[in-house]
Amino acid sequence: MTPDLQAALICEDVRLEVSGSNSLVGVLNAILAPSFPLRVIKLCVFTRWCSGQGGFRQTTRILSAEDESELSHTETKFALRDEDIHATNVAVFAGLEFKRPGDYPVEILLDDDLKLRFNLRVLQLERES
Repeated sequence: MTPDLQAALICEDVRLEVSGSNSLVGVLNAILAPSFPLRVIKLCVFTRWCSGQGGFRQTTRILSAEDESELSHTETKFALRDEDIHATNVAVFAGLEFKRPGDYPVEILLDDDLKLRFNLRVLQLERES
């Protein structure tokens, strides 16, 4: 049974606490940059799946703002034993480079089927004169 994508968030880091819960650090609405190209040391995409059963492969892709070619992707295999279990995945992107301001599409696929697509907005900071 195919699971539902319960959440997908872009953040600066995800930490696993001693209690087993996740702490999301720096949940992003946009990235502001003083100049371009911009190299981001670390960017995470946090996803949570529920109400499914079986083995699955999640692909997380970040595309370019210009022509939607792939900047980077990660793949994560996960399993859900029954429909009352959830799975949390964290796709980590290191050294990602944004050449210019724009909307960079982020795609979440499950077994090559697109489940969610949204834009990561990368903006130029306005310089004060």
